[in-house]
Amino acid sequence: MLKKLVAELIGTFWLVLGGCGSAVISAAFPEVGIGLLGVSFAFGLTVVTMAYSIGHISGCHLNPAVTLGLWSGGRFPAHEVIPYIGAQVLGGILGAAVLYFIASGQPAFDLAGGLASNGYGDHSPGYYSLGTAFLTEFVMTFMFLIVILGATHKHATPANAGLAIGLALTLIHLISIPVTNTSVNPARSTGPAILVGDWALSQLWLFWVAPLFGALIAGWVYNWLSPNPKD
Repeated sequence: MLKKLVAELIGTFWLVLGGCGSAVISAAFPEVGIGLLGVSFAFGLTVVTMAYSIGHISGCHLNPAVTLGLWSGGRFPAHEVIPYIGAQVLGGILGAAVLYFIASGQPAFDLAGGLASNGYGDHSPGYYSLGTAFLTEFVMTFMFLIVILGATHKHATPANAGLAIGLALTLIHLISIPVTNTSVNPARSTGPAILVGDWALSQLWLFWVAPLFGALIAGWVYNWLSPNPKD
């Protein structure tokens, strides 16, 4: 169990450092910035690389919503849910902390820029409302879990699961970065929010409630659509 938790911590650390790091450091770099497309692929690549690195150790959840969705879909034991979520949140905080120390080495860096925190209203990249942000995070997480549950099913092709899941996360970011900066992952949201404080912490609740709710429903729905074989 300890090895599983350390793997989840490392994987979530990499997701936040790689994904949020691409947004904070590289997205707007003069003339050669990677932009929205690059950030979307960065998040997807963190999942793909970790899926093939730690998937055989912990399952490579990297996300409290994924853990809860796998539990509700009958794929994960209840007694491991809380420890997994704790490890993921700690990994997200460590990833955000390392990103902060790297980014702050640039003279013009300002933490008020948000450190890729998620937000709605005045703190949404496109100034989208709370209701729109909630719906977006719910639907995107629901679909993310449908892909995960399908790609990792016993009747699927497990060798391709990591690629399918990473590409799904890339697509999710392409759709929703303008709305919320894309969470679909409470651990990813918590790390930057703790460092930024202020508005990022006050809006953090949405990026726990909507993804967890979407994942919970997705687990039930997919288990009804395609239950696990008894063998």
